[in-house]
Amino acid sequence: MKTAKVAYITGGAQGIGRGISDYLLAHGWRVAVADIDAEAGQQYREMKKRQASGLTEEPAAPSEELAQRSAAPLGAQPAEDIGERLRVFTLDVRDEPSVAASLAATCEAFGRLDAVINNAAIADPFQGKLEELSLERWHQVLDTSLTSSFLTAKHAARHLRETGGSIVNLASSRALQSEPHSEAYAASKGGIVALTHAMAMSLGPEIRVNAVSPGWIDVSALQKSGEAESLSDEDHAQHPVGRVGHVDDIAALVAFLISDKAGFITGQNHVVDGGMTRKMVYAD
Repeated sequence: MKTAKVAYITGGAQGIGRGISDYLLAHGWRVAVADIDAEAGQQYREMKKRQASGLTEEPAAPSEELAQRSAAPLGAQPAEDIGERLRVFTLDVRDEPSVAASLAATCEAFGRLDAVINNAAIADPFQGKLEELSLERWHQVLDTSLTSSFLTAKHAARHLRETGGSIVNLASSRALQSEPHSEAYAASKGGIVALTHAMAMSLGPEIRVNAVSPGWIDVSALQKSGEAESLSDEDHAQHPVGRVGHVDDIAALVAFLISDKAGFITGQNHVVDGGMTRKMVYAD
């Protein structure tokens, strides 16, 4: 029997990261989820446990013990194994020892590493006016997204070389176009695009590295609250394809990029935005 491949996904318990985790698990991958939010990680773990048992009831409210764990110092401690195909780690991806430890634990648990998906980010693009943006907040946004992508690649590279593996970095269409007051977010995502082609040159030919830049993706149902966002006809119509993006639009591309079928693709930024960055907009 062929050994299932292994993916390590940062920010993998909510939003796009959770969608990627779901997609890869559904397609036979073994997955290690790294997320700073202990509560979200617990909910994801419990949801997958219920699905594996054929149950569909809603998860119970987080316990007092879980709330205490969420407030506790973070480290690369794996949550309870679910079957043989999912591990959940609670850690801050800005902390190099925790990143290194969780990657080592992933390889120890699964025996290999085939893909790293760097998805962790502070999702809010708007951090206030440039004149009021603190240096602390600037570093927080860039370190969560850009620096963490460097750290995971640094500590995953030797494992990925052994399997001929792949890295996918989640950037954003905001690396290519901006709204006011989004300097930190845009810089972090633009940096990821540049980091991607630099790493592709440094790590090839053994390791391929690509970026995916999502546009407007409806992730509301995959957040910790589980509350779906209400989208208007206008929201959908402003996209040339006629709709807002789905998480599987991103997950399917990521799955392709880390597959053997994408062996001739590296150093590229793949924009998945329903055509929005190609649409000319004029003021009325």
